Order: sequence, then structure tokens, then C-alpha cells
Amino acid sequence: MLRRLIIFIFCFLLGLVLGLGGPWVWWLDREAGQRFAERQWTQNSRVFARPLELYNGRVISLDDLLVELDAAGIRPGHPGQVGRFSQRGQALDIHLPGFVFADGPQPAIRIGLGVVDGRVQGLARADSGNAGLVRVPPAELGALLPIDDSERTLVALADFPPLLVAGVQAVEDRSFKHHRGLDPRGLMRAAWTNFRHGQVVQGGSTITQQLVKNLFLSPDRSLVRKFNEAVMALSLERRYDKALILEAYLNEVYLGQDGPNAIHGFGRASEYYFGLPIQALAPEQIALLIGMVRGASWYHPVRNPERALSRRDRVLDMFLETGLIDAATHADSRGRSLDVNIQRQRRDQRYGAFLDLVARQLRQDYRERDLSGTGLRVHTTLSPSAQRRAERALTEGLVKVERQPGELQGAIILLEPASGEIRALVGDRQPDRRGFNRALDARRQVGSVIKPFVYLLALAQPDRFHLVSTLRDAPLSIPVAGSEPWQPRNYDGASHGDVALMEALARSLNQATVALGLEVGLTPLFRLLRQLGVEPGKDPHPSAFLGAIDLSPLQVAQLYQPLAAEGYNTALRAINQVTDAGGSELARYPMRIRPIRDREALALLDFALREAVTSGTAASLSWRLPADIGARGKTGTTNDRRDAWFVGYTRDWLGVVWTGRDDNAPAAISGSATALPIWAELFSGLPVSSGARPWPEGIDWYWIDWPSPLLASEDCAGARALPFIADSQPGLYSACMNAADPPSGNRRWWQR
Repeated sequence: MLRRLIIFIFCFLLGLVLGLGGPWVWWLDREAGQRFAERQWTQNSRVFARPLELYNGRVISLDDLLVELDAAGIRPGHPGQVGRFSQRGQALDIHLPGFVFADGPQPAIRIGLGVVDGRVQGLARADSGNAGLVRVPPAELGALLPIDDSERTLVALADFPPLLVAGVQAVEDRSFKHHRGLDPRGLMRAAWTNFRHGQVVQGGSTITQQLVKNLFLSPDRSLVRKFNEAVMALSLERRYDKALILEAYLNEVYLGQDGPNAIHGFGRASEYYFGLPIQALAPEQIALLIGMVRGASWYHPVRNPERALSRRDRVLDMFLETGLIDAATHADSRGRSLDVNIQRQRRDQRYGAFLDLVARQLRQDYRERDLSGTGLRVHTTLSPSAQRRAERALTEGLVKVERQPGELQGAIILLEPASGEIRALVGDRQPDRRGFNRALDARRQVGSVIKPFVYLLALAQPDRFHLVSTLRDAPLSIPVAGSEPWQPRNYDGASHGDVALMEALARSLNQATVALGLEVGLTPLFRLLRQLGVEPGKDPHPSAFLGAIDLSPLQVAQLYQPLAAEGYNTALRAINQVTDAGGSELARYPMRIRPIRDREALALLDFALREAVTSGTAASLSWRLPADIGARGKTGTTNDRRDAWFVGYTRDWLGVVWTGRDDNAPAAISGSATALPIWAELFSGLPVSSGARPWPEGIDWYWIDWPSPLLASEDCAGARALPFIADSQPGLYSACMNAADPPSGNRRWWQR
């Protein structure tokens, strides 16, 4: 009777379990397979600098090359390892990591080169000799617009280092290749190992179980959760092969926090903790990350370095026990420090001002949801070495000129004028401080940097004006509706009488400039600024001739771009192209060049801006720069010395520097004494190419009895050769030459 009762109860309970548990197991099995197949990992859109192209003859300093390598995550070490380089004097041996460019992948390659007299020499591949052109993988600047609290860099299984793939299995699941999701022997082995060590050093869950927990389940410890985990692990193993499961695990495992964002996967963890691509990790670095799987917070290498070091060394011991590394590698790796500096890797903070511009330009073409979570790769124009120089020039330059520490702020825009590509952008004297971006949003009066556009309007009328046209620099009183007459004054408080047009610009004479502006007109000036891509505002006032217009440093750079690009206007760009996670191009941002009609007038203006640098308000550049780089430029200082500007350019670079106080209070600064030295410090280290700027066909040269608007011969004392738009030269002759013997026609100065 009792036996039948026991059998009945057992059968009843078995039926109850099967009746209730069967559908639950069926649902778990179906849910695991379906959700794994449909998983969509979110990836932040990643932003990259421009890749550095290396070729024989490339102009670059050794210091800048080292900065570029460091930004790309290529560290000193043995170049037999990917992502390492060695240096001997001016010679470098570099093992570049692979990178997927839009035009195809570049595999990891080892190259050698030298940098002699600021140029690359002897560039060669280790495997095939002459390398031709090689691209250093671009530095990652940061992530863009995350939509959740996860960060990951997806990596294919074949692209993980073999030691990491094998090491994870050796530490976390040695029977991974043989079990079907659950490993009872492994559970017992882990329990015995933990008992012998007196602490948890090895887990019993399989890799598949850990993946299920990370993907589908909560971290709560309960029998129900463990039951669900086991069923779903068996389900995945039944449906998918080991390689796919292992790849998913390596990309999903939790490895710490970056502020509010969780770091998932070894790919992102490698970048976060070491600033290196996963392929470039050394054995001790791989061991540290694998050790952190057991507890990313408990073994955090910064907060708990001793605990992390002990765990790393234990993982290295396991590598040796399983034959993954030899005794020499084991001893060398154990003797190394953790070498983790997370602050060094916070690139999105360091490049925050530039990333702000990138985000704004992207939003013109993409919706917010298109930019988030889809793993876009945004390839930008930023040069890490130029950015480093710009940051240092602004920070150190402000310290030298301010009266009280922290009194001044500033911004820098640096670009290549021919392409309009922005190479550096600084929006704060502390580059890693996020907040107000002065390069984009500080709209301040521009002062005298607006004057060249007044003179451009005049020079575009060759029947009325040329470089030696006489301007009257004298007191003016201009009636203004609804207010007192406006009476402009010169910076030095004096008036200078009759002056040549080029001299008025070079010396930045306010009264002469206003007199010229009244002749060319305020409306044409505003129309010209709009044609060049900048909105100057409404309700123009005559003070606009002297820069009473609020513009940002970026807008000023846009105005000067066609001046520096020899008459070709293009919108400034921070982005070159956008690709998907696989490298396929989604969008390209090409140059859209528009020639300026008055290229001859631009050439004359360029000549006048060169005069401003050699003998005008920017003459101090001659001793601030180590060599004559052919600079042109214009200083700017606003009322009460509130704002100081300098805009200067060469054939290769255009730079805008603004300094001032955030509260717009008087700061006792000037363009020549404050902004210009910062510009000079930046440009003194930039690579420059040689060669003179070409002149348009419609330019002729004549000897002038400077500063009078009279033709002369080169034998006349003080005579200067000046360019003129064809047939616009003066018609009168200097007394120093025989009027019956006119100058030799329209032949060019260098021909004569």
C-alpha cells in the first residue's frame, strides 16, 4: 500500500514537472535560438582622424611622426609585435596594425623608414622592399552619440589574437570544444581548484552559459536563473557551431565601465585600457583582460591594481600550464607592470571641440537615430600632430601674455586652404574641458581682420583703384540715423594724411579704410561676405568697415579660405567620408570648389597682406618665426582691446587665432601682441613646402616711385616693383625718370 502510494506520488510529481516544466523548457529553447539569431549589437558611431600617408619625400618632422604613431595606438616596443615600433636615432622600425579603409583593407605590415631634414627617406616594407605609399591607421578620436549604456568594438573571431582565443578557453572553459553547453566535470574541477586555493580562482560555468547570462538573463543568483541558463546554453549549442558562439562571447563579455557606459567585449576593452587595437596586445595585457572576466570591478587595474596584478599573474601561470606560452615569455610577462592609464584613452574629451563640429556637420545629413548604434565609421580631416601643436600653442601662449592666471580664453582653427579640410580645432585653453566651444560659438567682433575684404572690393575695380591709389587718412564724421555721428579714430590716435592703398591696409589705418569703404559701399561688403559663405547679420552700420561684426573663429576662417587658396572658394570640412562597420562607403564629402571671379584682385590683396607681414602691423613675425615661410596675414583688435585676432596663411596652411575674455570685458590685449605670437608658435613647427605662389595671367608688374602713384625705373631711389591688373597701372611718371623714355610696355617684371 505504501509502495503504491510512493509510486503514485512520484508519478504525480513527475507529471506535474513535465506538464508545467515541459512548456517552459520548450519556450526557453525557442526563445534562446530566436533571440540569438536576431541579436543586433549596438555600436557607437566611431570617429577617426585622417590617416597619415607615408612616402619617400613626405614632409614631416620626427616629433610629429611620433605623435601620430602614439595617437594611432602604436607604442614603443619590439616591432615583431603588431602595434609596436622601435627607434634608433632618426630611423624607425614600425609594425602597423591592419585597418579597413573605404577603398579596401590594408593588412598589418612592418615598415622601416628614416626622417632626415624633415622628410621621410628610405621607406620600405620588411617583406618586399620598396613600399611606395603606406597609410598609418587613423587615430580613433572618440565615439559619437551613443544610444544606450554599452560600448563595444565588434571583432571577427579570425581577427582576435590566437593567444586570447586559446587563453579564454584555458581559463574559463577548457572543455569548450567538447561539451554541449554544460560541463559537469568542469564544475567539479572548478570546485576542487577553488577549495585548494581557498578562493574563487576558476568558474564552473561554461563559455556558453556565460554568454547566455550576458545576453538574455539577469545577474541575479538563483536556482531558477541557473536552470534557465542551462536550458538556453543547451539550446544554443544544438543550433549553432562553436566558432559563432565563441565569437559572440568575445564580443559580449562585460569588462568594466567607462563612466555611465558599460564596456563589452575584448575589442573595446583593449582600446579603453591600453589604447591599442586588440591585435596589438602583449601576452601580459591579454592575461589581464582575461583575468577581469571573473570580476571587472574586483580586478579593476586602476582601482585595485594589486588585486589585478595578482590575478593577471595567475592567468599567465595558467597559460604556461597549458602550453600557450613558453617559460621565457612567462617570466618576461610576469615581470612587467600593468601599464594601464585610462585617462590617456579618454580621446573623446581631448578632441571634444572637433567632435562637436563633426556632430553638427553630420546632423545636416543624418537623423539622430541613424547616427546611433549602427556602427558608422566617420573619417574626419583632423591631424593629431597639428592638433597637439595647436593645443600647446594656445595654452602656453595665453600664460605668457595674460596679466592674471586664467584671465584669458582663446580658440584656434587650422586648415589646409586648398581643400578646406580642418586639421586642428581648439575651443578652450584646456583642450580636455567640455563645454562652451569658442571656435564655433564665440561670436565676437572681428576688428581689423575684416578690412582685407573692403580692400578686395576696391581692387576688383581696376579702373578706380590699385595698390598705390591715394587714400585720405583724416578725421571723419559720419551721420548715423537715430544716433550721434560716428567718428572713427586710428589705433595710435593720429591721422596720417595721404597714404597709398597698400600702406593703409598694411598699417591698418582706420580712417583711410573707412574712407575707402564709403566709396565701395556697405551693401557690397555684406554681399561679398555672404558670397564667401558667412552671414554677417542685418542692419549694417558703417562701423562694419572696421570689424564691428560678430563672427566666430570658424566663420573668419571660412572668409579667408579663398584668399589663401588663390581664389578658389570651398566650404570648410571636418568630414571626408562615412562608412559602415564593414568599411563600405555610405557617404562622401568631396570638395565643392567655386572660383572667385576677381582672381586678379585677390592676387593684389595677397601681395598687400604680405606687406602687412613684412613691414606692417604683423612685422614681428619676421623674428618670431625661425625662417621666412612666405606668410600673409592680418591683425585685429577691437574697441577697448577686448578681442585680439590674427589670421595668417601660407601655401599649405591657414590659421585663425582669437583671444579674449569670456565676459567680454576689456583685456588689454591686441592682435599683434597677443594673438600673433600664438599663431607664430603654432606655425613655427608646421611642415611647409617651398615654391612661390603663381600669379594670374592678367597681372603685369611695374616699377613705382613708392609710395607715390607714379611710374619709375628700377634705377630710381626707393623704387618698388608692384603688380597691377592689366592696363590699370598709373599714367604719370616720376621725376626721377625721363618721361620720353616710358617703361618697357607690359612685359612682366621678371622678364624685364
